[in-house]
Amino acid sequence: MSLIAFGINHKTAPVEIRERVAFTPEQLEGAFAQLKQHPLITEATVVSTCNRTELYCVLDDQAQSATSPVLDWIGQFHQLDLQDLARYSYQYADADAARHLMRVSCGLDSMVLGEPQILGQIKDAYVNARDNGLVGRELNQLFQQSFSVAKQVRTQTSIGENPVSVAYAAVNLAQRIFSDLAKSRALLIGAGETIELVARHLRNAGVSNMVVANRTLARAQALAEEFNGEAVLLGDIPRQLERADIVIASTASQLPILGKGAVERALKVRKHRPIFMVDIAVPRDIEPQVGDLDDVYLYSVDDLREVIEENMRSRQEAAAQAEELILTGVESFLESQRARGAGQLIGDLRQQTEHLRQQELEKALQQLKNGQDPEQVLTRFAQGLTNKFLHEPMVQLRQASADNRHDLLNAARTLFALD
Repeated sequence: MSLIAFGINHKTAPVEIRERVAFTPEQLEGAFAQLKQHPLITEATVVSTCNRTELYCVLDDQAQSATSPVLDWIGQFHQLDLQDLARYSYQYADADAARHLMRVSCGLDSMVLGEPQILGQIKDAYVNARDNGLVGRELNQLFQQSFSVAKQVRTQTSIGENPVSVAYAAVNLAQRIFSDLAKSRALLIGAGETIELVARHLRNAGVSNMVVANRTLARAQALAEEFNGEAVLLGDIPRQLERADIVIASTASQLPILGKGAVERALKVRKHRPIFMVDIAVPRDIEPQVGDLDDVYLYSVDDLREVIEENMRSRQEAAAQAEELILTGVESFLESQRARGAGQLIGDLRQQTEHLRQQELEKALQQLKNGQDPEQVLTRFAQGLTNKFLHEPMVQLRQASADNRHDLLNAARTLFALD
């Protein structure tokens, strides 16, 4: 029995390949049904996100001679050329497979180092496979160990403490200016992906009062509705500035949208209550001269990059600590595997011994029923039991001596405590 991790991710394949290998929720049902019937795969879990598709499988011993049953199955399921799939994929076995899952769970294999979302996705994949009857003893132990290591990494290192995305860095800076973001009103200029991500981070930080200003009102409304905010046009920005504590801009405009004069007028109405501004756009949406005003904290995308680079260095240092925790986690998993292997051997030995005992006992009971002397019956029972127990070990020991297998002879001394 062997453990296999097979996958394709953002490092090994472009998006047009990844999307062909991904599993939709509807496809997973059929995939699970096929995996349960697979003659060589005894356990399986499917992880499928926008950046990776991975299968963690336990293979039957007969699969050792197979080329790659997991590769073959994925290729057949998605109707892909196996040579193309092999070129973009990777496969790890046993200890390397365990280490890979733990690195993925800790965010060390993610596009953004240390990002926490992947752990939730791994947990969902595990639960889904378990509920479909595809998780047995091996994968259960592996995933539980991975979750434990991921928790250790989060609590014992600083890998997730510092922001490494522009949107997150912008919100993190706002938290340094305002002691309680929940009381702040945010004006978001633009309605693209970056502003959407900013809005999510603001909401997570406690900001519930948001206004989205955009060139087209429909797009602004679509985004504002998601966050229970207000949608306005770019022409409404001067009026909105009067009540905005946080302003974050990211549009595709070739000219500045917000000038010094408009901000000066807003500050007078605000009675010089500070405004925190972040201009993520290139070219810039906010005139640089706005930063010269008192009570305005203006940051550009370059300022954020400096924060991000500093934080990335911090995460890389934490990642080195995480790798040490992962090595310990892998060794713990392998130890549990070895212990389970001994348990199986002990069970087999006990079953064999019990069978021999039952044979001799039935013979002795029959002799007693026939009226034979109980003392003689017990003597023969003890002798027969001893001979049956020792017969096969003695045959093997004689053969080991003939083959000059001193390792087996020494192991027998240890095993039976003959020293």
